[in-house]
Amino acid sequence: MAQAANLNMVEDDSAAAEVAELVARSRAAQAQIEDYTQEQVDKLITAMVWAVAKPGVAEKIAQFTVDETQLGNYDGKYLKIFRKTRATLYDIIDDKSVGIIEEDPVRNIVKIAKPVGVIGALAPTTNPEATPVIKAISAVKGRNSIIVAPHPRAKLTNKMIVDLMREAIVKMGAPADLVISIDTPSLEKTNELMKQCDRILATGGGAMVTAAYSSGTPALGVGAGNAVVTVDETADLDDAAEKIRISKTLDLAASCSSDNSVILVDAIHDEMLAKLQAKGGYILDNDAKAKLQAAIWVDGHINAKVVAQTPKFIADYAGFDVPEGTQFFIVPESGFGPDHPFSGEKMTVTMALYRAKDIDDAIRLTNGIQAYQGQGHSCGIYSNSDANIMKLANATKTSRVMVNQPQAASNSGNLWNGMRQTFSLGCGSWGGNSTNNNITWRDLINETWVSKPLAQPKVLPADDVLFASVIDELK
Repeated sequence: MAQAANLNMVEDDSAAAEVAELVARSRAAQAQIEDYTQEQVDKLITAMVWAVAKPGVAEKIAQFTVDETQLGNYDGKYLKIFRKTRATLYDIIDDKSVGIIEEDPVRNIVKIAKPVGVIGALAPTTNPEATPVIKAISAVKGRNSIIVAPHPRAKLTNKMIVDLMREAIVKMGAPADLVISIDTPSLEKTNELMKQCDRILATGGGAMVTAAYSSGTPALGVGAGNAVVTVDETADLDDAAEKIRISKTLDLAASCSSDNSVILVDAIHDEMLAKLQAKGGYILDNDAKAKLQAAIWVDGHINAKVVAQTPKFIADYAGFDVPEGTQFFIVPESGFGPDHPFSGEKMTVTMALYRAKDIDDAIRLTNGIQAYQGQGHSCGIYSNSDANIMKLANATKTSRVMVNQPQAASNSGNLWNGMRQTFSLGCGSWGGNSTNNNITWRDLINETWVSKPLAQPKVLPADDVLFASVIDELK
């Protein structure tokens, strides 16, 4: 016991020393760009994206990521590294992040952007290709440096991407250490990074996010995903079926934004279910459902062996047959909570299917499902009724409601909507987070507020005006 404790102490000391050296390098690099102009900053982040997303390189990264992680598929990885990184750059490139970034003439206040310093970033194994890029350009956009701690299963992918960005940074005349990778990651090093950096940007499992919040360093964490999508009686069913297929199968459901549950209202239930089947959805009977449940969850935890795998692989592993052309599983469900595990996040091409009487019943189901898992993250609706859309938005505890859009490809921003581009989705107090934001560079800066006297000072109104709405009732 004593030997083991001593060994742990040695490992912790070694990790602390290694991370301290990385942080010192990172801090020195950040100091060199602290006074960069907006033009210099924007050229840097443009070069960083081009280095990893240009034709020929993006394809190599996509294939390398699949080969190393054995998660998802080439098409999904390629979309993220080639398209998502471009879209994120395009989304932020014209933002003013240096000097005065906001003026409020009514309150006579101006806001000045200032860097935080060293950002410590956690990158998950499910999105290891674009996450380091998006976090890095968000950090540098605010004139910060960044150290990326990858999941061990994606460490080589992370190193490849970070090295490409470092080469581009040097060619732009800036220090390579603006972006540093922890090349041999460990839990001890990740914990040390969170203690020693200036702000944590945590994307990953719940344990890591909790550790980030407990580190003593200001942290931006994300909540658990478990997207619930409703299709009402006014929806374009063909459009909804295709977009649900896109979302459910994107990168083999590696994203926490994949449609985990779909609710069909009575009026269109049978017709819509047939359209989902036509898109490659396979309805599981009770026997296959039981086998799939045993395959996905082991001792109450999601089985890593089936995460982001093909339907055939999962079916073979679970011990049931699926017809050729199956793209995702449809599991009929009615309840939610621990006794109904399919109501939770599945990280596989598995969709729980619910039937609702109407929009009010769909809201009840959405809230019940997300009270179990995923509250605060996101939900969606396919509808042409503004009344139904706003009813669901007002009645659910969610940070994002995606309307007539493929959830997994939309809630983190896409070219067809106005959401800020990111892979870090704050879930508010519902998900245990400090923000509901799609987290971007604006969350990675400090702001100095400069307040000047108003041209005309405000004057308090008389009591009979200020308290007019209650004064008679309180007599």
